Amino acid sequence: MFNLIGKVALVTGGNGGIGLGMAAGLAEAGATVVLAGRNADKSATAAEALRARGRKADTIEADVTDEGEVAQLFQQVMLRNGRLDILVNNAGTTVRKAPHDLSLDEWNHVMDTNLTSTFLCCRAAHGLMKEGGGGKIVNIGSMLSIFGAPYAAAYGASKGGVVQLTRSLATAWAADNIQVNAVLPGWIDTDLTRKAREQVKGLHERVLARTPAGRWGIPVDLSGIAVFLASSASDFITGTAIPVDGGYSIS
Repeated sequence: MFNLIGKVALVTGGNGGIGLGMAAGLAEAGATVVLAGRNADKSATAAEALRARGRKADTIEADVTDEGEVAQLFQQVMLRNGRLDILVNNAGTTVRKAPHDLSLDEWNHVMDTNLTSTFLCCRAAHGLMKEGGGGKIVNIGSMLSIFGAPYAAAYGASKGGVVQLTRSLATAWAADNIQVNAVLPGWIDTDLTRKAREQVKGLHERVLARTPAGRWGIPVDLSGIAVFLASSASDFITGTAIPVDGGYSIS
């Protein structure tokens, strides 16, 4: 039920953090994973680490905020693998400022990276998956799809948009046997959140105090949900937004 042998998975921003944690889970389950990112050296290092464990991994350099590069990315996936079964839209960024201090360029940068790239990649994947008989799309939202934060207006708006886009695509593409779901990571220990701890005083202590699990998450904590939503185990699940947060959102 959770076997992904023979499947091809594209993970944007898959060369580190949550993306790499998910890619590792998919590879462990047997999928060939393609790591897409702008930093070719970082992607190569991540792919080599997966291959060193006997997993199948490839890399493609791409800026997923660029419509032309997205088209080339999916073309390359098909040329190299002949199919696309799984898409994980993980590429993301943030600008930590009060909303009244955000410039329009900063707002657009966050929106383009988090939300527009998700739309572009989903749109590019649809025809390929439909032709192949179906597929699985996993979009990365955030706990800030649920809560507000004074320093994350653009990020929260973009991730809320990801959840609503997920629901729309799920309804539009259900007849094509394409399941589209979102994952809402909690406080995961990544480069992005390490910067948050430096910039937001007391964040570390507040996260620990509120999280029933009593710890920050780590990227491997996202491996299982990735495999579940990418496998036949979730064939009747679509349009959901599943928190993976150690209980933070219920406490």
